[in-house]
Amino acid sequence: MFIAVYEFEIHAGTEARFREAWLEVTKSIYRYGGSLGSRLHRSDRPNIMVGYAQWPSREQWEKDQPTTDEGFENARASMRECLIKSTVIYQLEVSDDFLHSAVADER
Repeated sequence: MFIAVYEFEIHAGTEARFREAWLEVTKSIYRYGGSLGSRLHRSDRPNIMVGYAQWPSREQWEKDQPTTDEGFENARASMRECLIKSTVIYQLEVSDDFLHSAVADER
């Protein structure tokens, strides 16, 4: 499994718009691009968001993902308008995995 970690620096006052656009872009990439989904996080730094995208492989992530989805193109344009800068800060191969989506039952 491959992980890409992104840092997004956005213009002040655009967080809600950025988050909405990011979600639509992410949904489209999941549906049509072969990703396993993504998470977006607020950081402790103003106007910095961090995205974590999961892929079956680095090859799938690197693969050109052409889309004719108008919703994707509109959301991507909206996302770009919010951005000051976007950077891939890590490209990671999973070595060990113990991530869960629920808290363990403490019985």
